[in-house]
Amino acid sequence: MQKPPYELDEETLFIVSQTFKALPDPTRLKFLNLLFNGEQSVNDIAQKLSMLQSTVSQQLRFLKNLRLVKYRREGTTLYYSHDNEHVIDLLSRTIEHTNHH
Repeated sequence: MQKPPYELDEETLFIVSQTFKALPDPTRLKFLNLLFNGEQSVNDIAQKLSMLQSTVSQQLRFLKNLRLVKYRREGTTLYYSHDNEHVIDLLSRTIEHTNHH
């Protein structure tokens, strides 16, 4: 049985389109893939991806605004993790599909 179409209000349309705009960026895909394996600090991400901390923070803010990642603060350190199982599942399936062809 097929699902009926979803109601798409302006906010939903905007968030969905922004989410799909975020995913083609290779850097953001690296971030999401890294966070798939668990929580990471901004410094850890910067070090693992050989990027400036300011660049990492900027990209993470973008992903947070789309509700793709979330963070918790411990002292002065921010720890990020993924915040959208559906997008992570889509990413994981796409990587798996790509690796099997």
